Amino acid sequence: MRRRPSMVDVAAAAGVSHQTVSRVLNTPDAVRPATRERVEAAIAQLGYRPNTSARALVTRRTRLIGVVNPGLAKFGPANTTMAIEEAARQAGYATTVAVVRDARLATVEAAVESLHELGVEGVVFVAPVTQVAPAAVELSSRLPVVMVAAGLQDTSSLHVVAVDQQAGARMATRHLIDLGHRDIVHVAGPNDWFDARTRIVGWRDEMLAAGLDPPPIIAGGWDPEQGYEIARTLIRERRLPSAIFAANDPMALGMLRAFHESGVRVPDDVSLVGFDDVEGAGFFEPPLTTVRQPFAAVGERSIEVLLAALDGAPASRTLIAPELVVRASCRAVG
Repeated sequence: MRRRPSMVDVAAAAGVSHQTVSRVLNTPDAVRPATRERVEAAIAQLGYRPNTSARALVTRRTRLIGVVNPGLAKFGPANTTMAIEEAARQAGYATTVAVVRDARLATVEAAVESLHELGVEGVVFVAPVTQVAPAAVELSSRLPVVMVAAGLQDTSSLHVVAVDQQAGARMATRHLIDLGHRDIVHVAGPNDWFDARTRIVGWRDEMLAAGLDPPPIIAGGWDPEQGYEIARTLIRERRLPSAIFAANDPMALGMLRAFHESGVRVPDDVSLVGFDDVEGAGFFEPPLTTVRQPFAAVGERSIEVLLAALDGAPASRTLIAPELVVRASCRAVG
């Protein structure tokens, strides 16, 4: 196999010392422009790639970012993690992921310690569940931390980046109110998820702002099976409301199946709104009105904030607006 070109090879091709090549790579402003251009041309010609481990020894920068992920194959956490990895790579950083499959403090702390031992420069927590917050706060005393979590109250030591879940829930609820609905039930996600809690707040606030009395929430989850059983219960107990705001699209899909089996027509008998705009939501029957989350923007902003934190920026909070996607699962009443 052909040997990978080294820094010595670049130095020979450019007619400079290997120390000069190192300066071009690590402190380019300290090298005269003509020399720097010659070295850069040699790098391009040879296809040289720096040894990141050796570079870290010189610069004391690993260019490595840790990502704590809950290990859930759920739409939000999975897409957020992918967006963070892509944004980090575009910024010239690598990522290493620590999967935390349960939210016990000891488990999270062990994952965080493993990242710390690898020499990560900072950590992004994809933290949908509330139990992860204490470990993030503790780590922030040692490393810059960005937490992707809507609804986190105390952000004095953390950088927070999140989709504005409350605003998204208000959009969904306002859409139904504008169509004339007054009996709008919210089927909520798990209570230990930040996103689920914040969507409840948004639905309730929008109902109250319209002068409507919010009915009791229905405890749900994130899965189609839960939506299916909730819809069957509403039909069986003759408690079908005018409209339903489901905490996510998979639950809405389960409801659509139950309604179809029972002869309940959507949107003629009940209007339905979801949240997330999962792939294929526009091909449900009927196509689902939902709230789209800008995961790419969350990933990009998370990395921007983390890099700023590496330079000493103070704790911050960034909420990114979602988008209401109107389709055929809702209709006007009255």
